[in-house]
Amino acid sequence: MTTLNITYDGMSADMPVELDGHVSDADVRRIAVEVVRSGGVPGIHLAHLRDDAFQNYVVDRFRGPHGADRIYLRPKVPFGA
Repeated sequence: MTTLNITYDGMSADMPVELDGHVSDADVRRIAVEVVRSGGVPGIHLAHLRDDAFQNYVVDRFRGPHGADRIYLRPKVPFGA
């Protein structure tokens, strides 16, 4: 199980996702659009989110202390994207 954290328009939320192995950054962005549109992300439901809403977002991957994978999809920041 992987936790996907999405930050969009000042909001941020976690959601569990089942992924088969490594997924590309483009796939992470595509998955994020689908789950935000469907209301699958707690607190972030935008039915008309554009396909390219996360085009310029950064995808960060981390492994937690208990071995759980976490993926962060976040906007670029001016100090180190």
